This record gives sequence, structure tokens and C-alpha cells, in this order.
Amino acid sequence: MIYLGADHRGFELKEKIKEYLVSKQIVFDDLGNIAYDEKDDYPDYAYAVAKKVAGDNEGLGILICGSGVGVDVVANKIKGIRSGLIFSEKQAKAARADDDVNVVSLPVDFLSEGEALKIVEVCLETGFSNEERFVRRLEKIKEIENE
Repeated sequence: MIYLGADHRGFELKEKIKEYLVSKQIVFDDLGNIAYDEKDDYPDYAYAVAKKVAGDNEGLGILICGSGVGVDVVANKIKGIRSGLIFSEKQAKAARADDDVNVVSLPVDFLSEGEALKIVEVCLETGFSNEERFVRRLEKIKEIENE
């Protein structure tokens, strides 16, 4: 399942990502904002997406705000979340394959719609490599998270 969330600055891009997912027949859950509201707050949507992803081992979250930083920070506060602030296809591939990110935070102010959609495509196509060194590092992250 793909979980989507965006504040007012990311709302338009989220709607474009939804169109892309529908065209690919990919199931998703839009956790908001459901309508454009310039007074909304990104932590509400980032938290909702991160909580869903944390409870879904196969889930992937896609969060969008202006800089991407705010939603990334919020998502990473939730145990079990590995959110990455993604600016390129190459970075997206590495984040998924090496770090097994389960939330992708997109900075709408720094990406074109086309770039963002390519990043989403790469994230959906790229799985975790399961290489020993990456598994070992993720285990260390879990230990830190449990302190």
C-alpha cells in the first residue's frame, strides 16, 4: 500500500502523484490533506502517513511539503520509519536499495513535476538489496531507536 500526505504547498503535486498511481493501477491511501487549505499544517499529514507505514511492513509513504524537510523530520520521529528527503532519481534508488527507506519526502519547491514523478517511479520499482552490510547497518539503527 502507498500512503500519501501533503500540506497545502505539496497538495497539487500529491494530486498528480495520485493520477500517476491510478494510471499504473497502484493502490494508495490519501491521508490528506483532501482539499487545498492554505492554513493546514504538515505535521498532521506526515504523522498520519508515518503511523500507517510503521504498521505496514510492505507499505511505502510519500510525503510532500515545500522544502521536504518538515515532513521528513516528523516522519523520522516515528519508530520504525526510515524517511529520506529525496532530490533525484539516483538518490531515490540508493535510498531504497541501500537504506530501505519506507517513507519518501519530496521537496515540491525544488523539483519539477516530472522529476518528482520519476522519483516516485524509481521508488516503486526499487526494493531493498538485502546486502549484508546494509542489513547490518539497519540493525544498528534499530538498536539506536530502541535506546
